[in-house]
Amino acid sequence: MHSNVTELLDAWHDFYVLIGTAAATLIGLMFVAASISASYMTEKHQAGIQSFYTPTVVHFATVLITCIVLLAPLAATSLGALLLAIGAFGLGYASFVWLRMGRRGFTSTIDLADRFWYALSPVAGHLLLVAAAIMVLVLGDGLSLEALAAAILLLLLAAIRNAWDITAWAVTRSGAPPSPPGA
Repeated sequence: MHSNVTELLDAWHDFYVLIGTAAATLIGLMFVAASISASYMTEKHQAGIQSFYTPTVVHFATVLITCIVLLAPLAATSLGALLLAIGAFGLGYASFVWLRMGRRGFTSTIDLADRFWYALSPVAGHLLLVAAAIMVLVLGDGLSLEALAAAILLLLLAAIRNAWDITAWAVTRSGAPPSPPGA
């Protein structure tokens, strides 16, 4: 492995700060989305919450944690190992969500675009993160950092799209605001 991976990361510093800040902000906005749909958050709808809301927050958190790790002053081996652990955990979680969605019948009731964005793209993003981490450990070159950036961006884009979809869904079901007294 090349020891210059930490030097190469300096060029990516602003990218990871920007992406990590965006992920942290969007996690906060997911709590706003959850507040909007608080009437939906019941025991009856727990399967939907576990299949759509929670994974979206987890994907934002994965991006945030990955960016934090990439900004930490770590040796290349430690960095690669942490990235591999994050990617492996995320891959396992995203795969579990996909399987759970199938068992609950969601994969047959949601349209193809939702299947792609809620299930397939997070699995692909985490798989790319695992591949990039292995590249960091084995190669430690600029190409591994480009693969890492692609993985992070795919996860961020999937989470942004899903957060928007969840929010739009919740707003359309929240109903009209109550009429003012005396109206």
